[in-house]
Amino acid sequence: MRCSLRSIARHLGRSASTVSREVSRNGGADRYRAAGSDQAAWDRARRPKLCKLACRPFLRQTVSIGLRRQWSPEQIAGWLKRTYPGEPQKQVSHETIYRSLFVQARGVLKKEFLEHLRARRTIRRSRHASLKRNGLGQIKNAVSISERPPSVEDRAVPGHWEGDLIGGSRNSYVGTLVERHSRYVMLVRVANKDTESVVSAVIKQSQRLPSELYRSLTWDRGKELADHQRLTLATEVDVYFVTLAVPGSAGQTKTPTDCCANIFPRGTDLSLHSQAKLSAIARQFNQRSRKTLLYLTPAAKFAECVAAIG
Repeated sequence: MRCSLRSIARHLGRSASTVSREVSRNGGADRYRAAGSDQAAWDRARRPKLCKLACRPFLRQTVSIGLRRQWSPEQIAGWLKRTYPGEPQKQVSHETIYRSLFVQARGVLKKEFLEHLRARRTIRRSRHASLKRNGLGQIKNAVSISERPPSVEDRAVPGHWEGDLIGGSRNSYVGTLVERHSRYVMLVRVANKDTESVVSAVIKQSQRLPSELYRSLTWDRGKELADHQRLTLATEVDVYFVTLAVPGSAGQTKTPTDCCANIFPRGTDLSLHSQAKLSAIARQFNQRSRKTLLYLTPAAKFAECVAAIG
C-alpha cells in the first residue's frame, strides 16, 4: 500500500514537510527503510568532534571560574563576547556550557558545577502569588505603583529602588533592595518582620547612599512597610506599593529573591547572617555581568552613576 506523504503526516501527527525531509534524506520514497533510517538518525546525532570546552583549556577554566561565582551560563557567554570581541576562539555559547554540564561531554566540566546553577521552581507561579495576603487597605496613605512617574518606569534615571523581603526559619528575614537603572543589589539584615524593624533597617541602609541615588522606593509587599511615612520623613524618598490592580505594570519586576534561593535554601535561619556577610553576598550579585546591561556588571554601572554625581 503506497500512501502519500501528506496522509502519512496526518497519521503521525506531523507536518508534511517534516515527513518529506525525513524521506528525502534517507534515500527517497523508493529506497526509504525504517530500520536503516533510524540508525542513520542516531549516527547523525553523535558529535563527530570534541566540544569547544574540551579542546580549549582557557575557555574551560574561565567558564569554571564563572560558575563558581554563581554566574549563569548566559552571563558567562555574554561576558566573554564583550571582553574578547573578534576572538571567537575565546568565546563560547551558553548552549554549549549547558550541554557540557548536562548532556554532551561528561567530564569536560566537573559534575559539581551543576550545584552552582540557579535554582528553578518545579512549577510556574504567578508573580503576584506572594501578594495575595498583603492588601494595601491596611496601609494608611499608600500610593499605588500606578502613580509612579514615567521617569521611574523607563529605568533611564538612577536612584529609584525596588524592595522585597526574604523569609527564613525561626521568623528570620532579610530585605532586598534593587536599583532599577543599574540593577545594583543591597541585602539588609532585619531583626523582625514588623514594620518598625523593617523600616528602621531600610533607613539605616539608605543613609549609606548619596541622596541623588535614593529618590524613590517601590515595595513588593505591603504590611511590613506600613510605617512608610516614617521612611519618607527620614530619607525624603517617595514610597510606592505594588498592587494586584495593575498586573501588567512594567514596574512589577522580580527582586533578587529568586536568585537568593540557592544561597538561602528554604528553611535557612537568616538571623545567623551578619550584615557584613549579607553585604558580601550582595557584592557577589553585583559582580555578575547582566544581559540587560549589555553584560556590564551592576557594580560597574552603579559606579558610573556615583561618578556622574560626584
